[in-house]
Amino acid sequence: MSASFDLSGRRAVVTGASSGIGQAIATGLARAGASVVGIARRADALAAWEADARAEGLEVTGFAADLGTPDQAEAAGHAVVTRFGAVDILVNAAGINPRKPVDQVTPLDWQTTIDLNLSTPFFLARTLVSGMRDGGWGRIINIASLQSDRAFPDGLPYGASKGGVSQMTRAMAEAWSRDGITCNALAPGFFPTGLTQKVFDDQATVDRLAAQTCIGRNGVLDDLVGPAVFLASPASGYVTGQILFVDGGFTAK
Repeated sequence: MSASFDLSGRRAVVTGASSGIGQAIATGLARAGASVVGIARRADALAAWEADARAEGLEVTGFAADLGTPDQAEAAGHAVVTRFGAVDILVNAAGINPRKPVDQVTPLDWQTTIDLNLSTPFFLARTLVSGMRDGGWGRIINIASLQSDRAFPDGLPYGASKGGVSQMTRAMAEAWSRDGITCNALAPGFFPTGLTQKVFDDQATVDRLAAQTCIGRNGVLDDLVGPAVFLASPASGYVTGQILFVDGGFTAK
């Protein structure tokens, strides 16, 4: 592996590591040499991921925690630093999408979505930034969305939160890049995950979405690993405040 993409000696925290995008990125960073702490609520799923990754010889640890509120995010961040030491890389991949018609969205739906998708990444990042600043090096990767830029049916709270993620990423870059901490976001297209299961259960919808891309297919989780490793590595040292759409050209058409 090129030294520019080598993460050996770096400690990464990845939220949402029990499944989907978070787990794929967590494993990918570990394969690139990072020591990875994966955070999620589901201790059993984390334990299964940890066992599989360690069987591959990867340095990973599952850390069960609820990140649903800013207070919980800050507490989890402090607990990780106390147990493992300063963090070099943070990937905010935990998220929720209630997928409800706008007239059925409750105040709880709204607040839960905004808290986990937008507030938690900020408060967790702010908790971990001091260690990055002390080391003069850090990488923060948020997960934006096609809905950061486009509106989809039954997605108002999610779209609002992901639009906020894009602007938060730029604001983080303005705040912290001079300390050697780059802040960027990946905006996935359509990938089969727990959040998109309803979409991928309908083959006609799957085919229609694939046809809307330039490449002609929907994403697979491995498509996100290379971009994540790039943004987490020395190779991206002059890239900050950017939203990288990994969508097969969906937004290009």
